[in-house]
Amino acid sequence: MKSSFLMSSISMAVLALLCTSALAQTGQAATGPQAKRAQPAAASAAEPHAAQAPADASQAAADTSGEDYTATMPTVHVVGTAETSVTKGYIGYEEADVTRNQLSVKEVPQTVDVLDIQKNKNYGTNDLSSILEGNAGIDATYDMRGESIFIRGFQADGSDIYRDGVRESGQVRRSTANIERVEILKGPSSVLYGRSAGGGVINMVSKFANFTPRRSVGLAYGSWANRSATFDINQVINPGVAVRLTGEVAKANSWRSTVHTKGYMLSPSITVRAGRLAWTGQYTWDSARRVPDRTPTRDVYEAMGISFRQGFARPGDFVRDDLRVLRSDLSYALGNQWDLRWQLARRSASQNFDHYFGGAYDATRRLLYQSYSWQETSNKTLSSALTLNGRVKTGALEHKLSLGLDLAREERNPTLTTLRNQPIDPFAAPSTWSRIHPRPAATLANRHRAPSLGLFVQDLIALRPDVKVLLGGRYDRYKFRSTNIRGQSAAYSGSSFSPNLGVVWDITPEHTAYASWNKSFAPYGGRGYLGVDIADAATFNADPEESRQIEVGLKSEWLDRQLSTTLSLYNLEHRNIRYRPDPDDLTRWAVRGKERSRGIELSAIGRLHPQWYVRGSLGLMSAKILEDRATPARVGRSLNNTARVSSNLFVRYAPRPWYAEVGVTHLGKRHYWSNQGVEEHLPGFTRVDAMLGFNRASWTFTAAVQNVFNKQYWRSSAMPGSPRAIMVKASYEF
Repeated sequence: MKSSFLMSSISMAVLALLCTSALAQTGQAATGPQAKRAQPAAASAAEPHAAQAPADASQAAADTSGEDYTATMPTVHVVGTAETSVTKGYIGYEEADVTRNQLSVKEVPQTVDVLDIQKNKNYGTNDLSSILEGNAGIDATYDMRGESIFIRGFQADGSDIYRDGVRESGQVRRSTANIERVEILKGPSSVLYGRSAGGGVINMVSKFANFTPRRSVGLAYGSWANRSATFDINQVINPGVAVRLTGEVAKANSWRSTVHTKGYMLSPSITVRAGRLAWTGQYTWDSARRVPDRTPTRDVYEAMGISFRQGFARPGDFVRDDLRVLRSDLSYALGNQWDLRWQLARRSASQNFDHYFGGAYDATRRLLYQSYSWQETSNKTLSSALTLNGRVKTGALEHKLSLGLDLAREERNPTLTTLRNQPIDPFAAPSTWSRIHPRPAATLANRHRAPSLGLFVQDLIALRPDVKVLLGGRYDRYKFRSTNIRGQSAAYSGSSFSPNLGVVWDITPEHTAYASWNKSFAPYGGRGYLGVDIADAATFNADPEESRQIEVGLKSEWLDRQLSTTLSLYNLEHRNIRYRPDPDDLTRWAVRGKERSRGIELSAIGRLHPQWYVRGSLGLMSAKILEDRATPARVGRSLNNTARVSSNLFVRYAPRPWYAEVGVTHLGKRHYWSNQGVEEHLPGFTRVDAMLGFNRASWTFTAAVQNVFNKQYWRSSAMPGSPRAIMVKASYEF
């Protein structure tokens, strides 16, 4: 594995040298796909001060006088928005990297959401689950170890979160300090990405070096000493080379006692353009140190009669998260109709902790019995994605063709132990709570290795100018080897084929209807590559679980294309779910049954009036257990952590230099299972947020209030929502 990582690093260095050499010979700006994918579209409609597109890319790089900028590239219109723009977060995108095929959003027969996240950061929300909260079809709950995100009823954070197209596997808390936007492709997406839980794919797009020079620094301070300092320096060295450095230092206490965090992020990048070639190299280092907030569930708090502001971290509890990502992104235009993109990345993530968590309350003894665990885990991914996109004509039919070859090698190395029933007096001072010493020996140490290969082809066929058919298929070959703490080892290999089919009909230039059928797979009975225990030998040959979805929808533009909406209806079924019919026979598995999610979603983004902007979404979903041979009584019950209603609506008034925003987030009732196996529910909530901003010349100031009316609510069964919180930010662009 070390040699593979070394080879990847050497490959990136060689690419950089080749690009620099080509630059010295040509000194020309790129016209390839690297330039196409970086920026939001439709801003000329939503932003009244957008500059007119120059005649070529080099002129566009030199034109930095406007707040927003545009550039005309082959086959696509590219627009960018300044980080401090008053319209940031209210401008739609015509394309999204998550689709991998350079199709416009309207040509993709699935729901595609793209979120600029600077708007969320003004409120001090810097984690992915908080940013996605309230978006249609998404249940963003809380887990100390990861993101705990469900899309259309099914958990996505295990294998469906990506950063710049690279799978973010393994448990780790991710900072979004270096993220420009978040893209969501809803529904099964195995054709493009291989294994998947089926609800959808999330892709975080990093800030990287580009050819619009901007430099900014920022300071923020908020409730509970939530403070941060950021910098973002993007510099054009010459017409073919740009460099960028982004960074953040952040610290915060918590409204919950005994809890606090601190984090650091640094990310340098370079982009080189030479003729038809464009290359970006980037390194991201992300580190967080936390006293964890991993407390008993809501029903336990209520049984104790203790305030939700009381945390239960004991003296000495800690969590350390470290993430390092080294990536190379090389694009080359093969003539006017074809381009090739090669993404190579090495990712290393670790999460080490030693803490107490959860708990059950004994009312007779007035004691809280918690669990104790220490863990040292590392996750490494070496990923290569080669994608060829182009246009070709066969007779009267026009094709937009995509072909891909994906290679990956993933490792996960968890070492841990867990002890149950560790009592404390929950009514005593935290300083009196004891902890185990010395640390007990590990009881589990697994070493998982998982190489994989995927080949896919996808073709958008124009039967006539207003009717297009999308056909796609992918073949995946995967291997897996696991070794446990006793030195026992086992291996398995398997394969899967994932098809998709879609139809797109441009009813008018402003309204596009679509329908699609998609399928995804999850290997080893849904346990993915890295969650299999060697002691569970039968899991190695369990058939993959499958998800299948039918979706129909309408993507529209209104008010002279200044407002975009997407309306979709879907039926998503999760099949081949495995279970042991005889708990005493660990070698025999059977199909437990089927789960289904049905829903309707509506989203809108854009300008309603020259000074009024809107962004919102509404999702109505019914996620149920249809068949359960293991526990028939569960049939008809809602899936864990799924709300029938998920919605948000933000409205911004921007007369300049002042602007103001009001937002409402509403989630309906969610179900979950308590530690005693009893079905509980979290009540729905409605939260109001508001912000006031000022932007003039190089200065931007914002004052944001989250949870204006101090609403008490729960993000998950073990995490109350934050009470009213204020965040003040100032930034200077030079």
